[in-house]
Amino acid sequence: MACSRTCSRILGLSLGTTALFAAGANMVLLFPNWDVTYLLRGLIGKHAMLGSGLWGGGLMMLTALLSSGLALLGALICFLTSGVALKDGPFCMFTVSSFNQTQAWKYGYPFKDLQNRNYLYDHSLWTSVCLEPFKAVIWHVSFFSALLCISLLQILLVVIHFFNTFLGLFCSFCEKS
Repeated sequence: MACSRTCSRILGLSLGTTALFAAGANMVLLFPNWDVTYLLRGLIGKHAMLGSGLWGGGLMMLTALLSSGLALLGALICFLTSGVALKDGPFCMFTVSSFNQTQAWKYGYPFKDLQNRNYLYDHSLWTSVCLEPFKAVIWHVSFFSALLCISLLQILLVVIHFFNTFLGLFCSFCEKS
């Protein structure tokens, strides 16, 4: 049982640490380029506002001590939301051409409906499409990639925790005679 207890301690510390990192990464996404004005003006994308890293990867993960199922659900939600956010691209101001050859600017997801190009692989789009906030694509890709990796690690840790709990309760493989 000592092996199971040691593993549980390590898993608990790891889950707690990843929860804090996930919550921190999501908080940073609310302040592009460390500027609070985008949040105050309501110019933050829906994926960041959903706060899955804050409540899914953070708060729910901290409740892992109470319920591993809830922790797994939180990590899965954070993972899925981060993946969709990376697929859709950042919420930013971009140029829109109209029928009469005039140009206007609007906020939205300019990369969401790209048919023949993927902004993740075409780095020339990173600085040419989003006009504001500055370096929106880099900010978006960096922190949602971090959330994706953190939540994947959390999923792995929770699955290990499930197996460790099962072994500790039912099998006692590590028990010394």
